[in-house]
Amino acid sequence: MANDKQPTTIKKYANRRLYNTGTSAYVTLEDLAEMLKKGEDFVVYDAKTGEEITRSVLTQIIFEQEGKNGQSLLPIAFLRQLIRFYGDSMQMLVPSYLEFTIDKLTTDHHKFREQFETALGVSPLTVPTRQMFGSLEEQTRKNMALFNQALTMFTPFGAAKRTSEAEASEATEDSGKADLDNMKRQLDELQKRLEQLVPKE
Repeated sequence: MANDKQPTTIKKYANRRLYNTGTSAYVTLEDLAEMLKKGEDFVVYDAKTGEEITRSVLTQIIFEQEGKNGQSLLPIAFLRQLIRFYGDSMQMLVPSYLEFTIDKLTTDHHKFREQFETALGVSPLTVPTRQMFGSLEEQTRKNMALFNQALTMFTPFGAAKRTSEAEASEATEDSGKADLDNMKRQLDELQKRLEQLVPKE
């Protein structure tokens, strides 16, 4: 969890060197990654222009971490889909959803870590492992439901949409009842015709 204190200011110079103003020392991307793992946040500025470049530096850290053997976190399918979202109509929604999901994962990481450690050392198909991934899948579904609910609350047409969906549901139920009644009438008529065709003794 990040500290409540102000983020450390990091300056990036033209020679690509990074300077930690808090410790008055030059640092590497690996040093910045360790700072984050310890819960210390930072903000990076271009030393010449003063422009904030934190996002690009964080991206570089992820790229470097992903390049290490056994440390990859981002599945290829995820990366491909993420690239497809650029320029898509859903692009505005993606950052909020990812931030929401990672916040939930961070909040519940102790529970998931315990489940994962319990499952370690056993076959991938054993019950604890299936339960662990089942919990993750269930949490993902809950996250999506909560996120959709939050979006609806902040969407001006959310209430109208819910009302429209409710009306559509009621209309479907009424239509179903009408169809059932119609079928009953047709069966009754068919029964009467059959009775007329059968000769009485």
